[in-house]
Amino acid sequence: MSGGEFDISHIRLGQRPLIVCDVDDVVLQFIGPFQLFLESQGHAFLPRSFKLHGNIVSQADGTEIGDRQVSRLIEEFFAAQELWQTPLDHVVDTLDRLSQEADVLFLTAMQPRFQEQRRRLLDRIGLLFPLLATEEPKGPIVHALHASRSLPVVFIDDMARNLHSVRDHVADCLLIHLMPNSPVHRFAPAADDDITRAADWAHAAELIQAHFLSGTVSRAVPAA
Repeated sequence: MSGGEFDISHIRLGQRPLIVCDVDDVVLQFIGPFQLFLESQGHAFLPRSFKLHGNIVSQADGTEIGDRQVSRLIEEFFAAQELWQTPLDHVVDTLDRLSQEADVLFLTAMQPRFQEQRRRLLDRIGLLFPLLATEEPKGPIVHALHASRSLPVVFIDDMARNLHSVRDHVADCLLIHLMPNSPVHRFAPAADDDITRAADWAHAAELIQAHFLSGTVSRAVPAA
């Protein structure tokens, strides 16, 4: 199977429900560790909007860091993510429990060249589920993964645009908006009303189990 140009042919799913889950600020803490990383580099993050570019300044004089340098800092952080990122509360035991009745797959919005570091980090904390790293839109990838399977499917992300992308490509998918209570996430664009907001992983697990019990199956929206 193939999600556009993105190769997912190595992914093998069983005949059971599927949970596709984002990683940064959903499974692994991102914004807090990234702020600490910036401080170690002599910079500071100012939560003025829901973006990184334009909000990072020099601690020495408050000068705004240019977009190219911000991009480089993000790449340096992902290269060193194993030293900085930690799991969100209860995510390890919750996903372990859910994996007893569903396939779990991580779909992370990150340059694929940092996948090896992320794989090691997830493995170290006991999250051994398959990982796909790409900066491509998530909707077509979940569509390709799920294809014509008549089984429940769930997608979890902290960004509205990713949730909307999956909604537009996969019918009857349970869409869960899960994000940390951080100063920057206060500026996050709201997800549409048909997307469920989860307060934490315990709440997300309740929503997922209710979805499975309801027997709602999902069929991929036919390609236009």
